[in-house]
Amino acid sequence: MRVLLVEDDEPIAESLRRGLLRYGFEVEWVTTGAAGLAVTTPYDLVLLDLGLPDTDGLDVCRALRRRGDVPIIVISARSDETDRVVGLEIGADDYVSKPFGVREVIARIRAVLRRVRPEDRPSGPQRYGARLSVDRKAARVWSDGAEVPLTPKEYDLLAFLTEEPGALMSREQIMEAVWDANWFGPTKTLDVHVASLRRKLAGVVVIEAVRGVGFRLVVDPRADAGGPAPAAGLVPTVGPASTAGSASAAGQVSAAGPVPTAGPATAPGPADSA
Repeated sequence: MRVLLVEDDEPIAESLRRGLLRYGFEVEWVTTGAAGLAVTTPYDLVLLDLGLPDTDGLDVCRALRRRGDVPIIVISARSDETDRVVGLEIGADDYVSKPFGVREVIARIRAVLRRVRPEDRPSGPQRYGARLSVDRKAARVWSDGAEVPLTPKEYDLLAFLTEEPGALMSREQIMEAVWDANWFGPTKTLDVHVASLRRKLAGVVVIEAVRGVGFRLVVDPRADAGGPAPAAGLVPTVGPASTAGSASAAGQVSAAGPVPTAGPATAPGPADSA
């Protein structure tokens, strides 16, 4: 998904660009209306500031709409109702007033794309392994078919981490996406919400902490095989070992003495993620 960003305020543009890239969008950033209208590479959506240095963004919006039906979201410090109405009437699909959070813009992009491209809407809850389902349209989560009660921020955190399972997300990225780019409170609240998700989704997903960096969400591979995952530190029994004193999957040595050979040895099961 390619986004054309027309914004002359560098800090705002950089924050938006980083957020869009994190969510998988490609971004072409220009700083003037003329440069925006001169872009010839295809794009799927336009984020358009109205306060441009060379022309009024409303004129750029009007020119873009005459060219085609590409979705346009206006981003502007002009919060007057007249500007909002004019922007929507000349062809903008949505209007976001500054200041705003990156997460709000991402949500509005998705809402606009759902309206203009109904074929892109998810047909239902998205599955992560065999046990976890997340319905982003309804903001609901299920584990083993039973709904998991989450607070709004717990849901937002899980939804963000499941955008890209396995990817390491820095604390700054998570705080910006879930709590807002202008959050000035302690980041300890992130640890509290991570701990709560770990309790509520124990054995279904693992939220790994990378010291000094952030967190990554991993779907427990045993969940794909069905049934609950074993508790942390335990290794499922997979059959007798072929020789005495062989190491278990947890790295411990059996003290039970020699075990009769009963056929080929079975490989130990995978260790739990820490």
